[in-house]
Amino acid sequence: MTEKDQGNVPSRQRKRFPGISSRSYEHPADRSALVALRKLSGFDTVFKTLSGLLPERSLRLLFLSDSVRVSDAQFSHLNDMLRDACYILDLEKVPPMYVTQDPKPNAMCIGLDEPIIVVTTGLVELLDEEEMRAVVGHEVGHALSGHSVYRTVLLFLTGLALKIAWIPLGNVAIMAIVTALREWFRKSELSADRAGLLVGQDVQASMRGLMKIAGGNHLHEMNVDAFLAQADEYEKAGDLRDSVLKILNVLPRTHPFTTVRAAELKKWSESRDFQRIMDGHYPKRSEDKDTSVTDSFRESAGHYADTVRTSKDPLIKLVGDIAGGAGDLAGDLGGKLRNAFGGGQGQKKQDTEGTAGTDGTAGDGRNSSDGGGTAQSEG
Repeated sequence: MTEKDQGNVPSRQRKRFPGISSRSYEHPADRSALVALRKLSGFDTVFKTLSGLLPERSLRLLFLSDSVRVSDAQFSHLNDMLRDACYILDLEKVPPMYVTQDPKPNAMCIGLDEPIIVVTTGLVELLDEEEMRAVVGHEVGHALSGHSVYRTVLLFLTGLALKIAWIPLGNVAIMAIVTALREWFRKSELSADRAGLLVGQDVQASMRGLMKIAGGNHLHEMNVDAFLAQADEYEKAGDLRDSVLKILNVLPRTHPFTTVRAAELKKWSESRDFQRIMDGHYPKRSEDKDTSVTDSFRESAGHYADTVRTSKDPLIKLVGDIAGGAGDLAGDLGGKLRNAFGGGQGQKKQDTEGTAGTDGTAGDGRNSSDGGGTAQSEG
């Protein structure tokens, strides 16, 4: 933001993060994908070429003509929040923001060349000032990370899949890409939640906002701790069938479930990474070009390994047990199979015979001088 813009921000003092890189708050899976994409030469050119095919210009005209653009004259409190968020995250160009009539609470950041932020009237009416500030910071975080590009592509491909649903192979190919993009985008939402916390700097407001999105404007009937307990119950409840159902439930979604988002954000807010950022120690945007793709993927892999190790989900725990103790599992399974088919008795008999002799001739042959040693040497 310019010095002129900095005067028009709310009076509450919040920490600012000059030159902060989006890598500082990005979820490891989101970060590794973005670092790899940024390293691809010509990637930006390809997507700008695609802008002629995607409905971005149409969307911009639609919001301009049929929504209310946030400014000093319209929704001025949202305009203050937007400027404040851009100031805190040091985003130089403030993206245009629109309020559109829709009773469903929602917000998004889209655009290939320049991001635009859209919030619905349902969301504006649902959240209080501090909760809304976290949402605006969430969307500015999307803009800073460059998520708007991939979100626009996802919207386009989702619409395309519906149009070509009558072409079996074409639909399968498009939906495979859509499914992969949705998996990435769900992780990007966790990243943006963290950006929202950095902007609002009020974890309780972030929790309340997510809780209201799940349960509506009945805050007096809800409790943050009980809401977080739901997330814990969701993660560890049920058997393997429930684990599969969880996967099937989340596949069509672009956002993680709200209880899961709240639990993930609470965990990050208590982490050393968050505290380091608040203390002023974070990666800088000027260093992004030197970021190692290998290190980013290694960190992402480490995160998933840690998730598998600590998860309470029955299916993930099973995967962790198999992956972490494959050797022990194979040994136990082999022993059970031998016992089941009589092999254990034979082994026990052999062990007994091997220890019956005291003079070295009735044992396992290792102390005999005739053949046992020869057989060993040939082996």
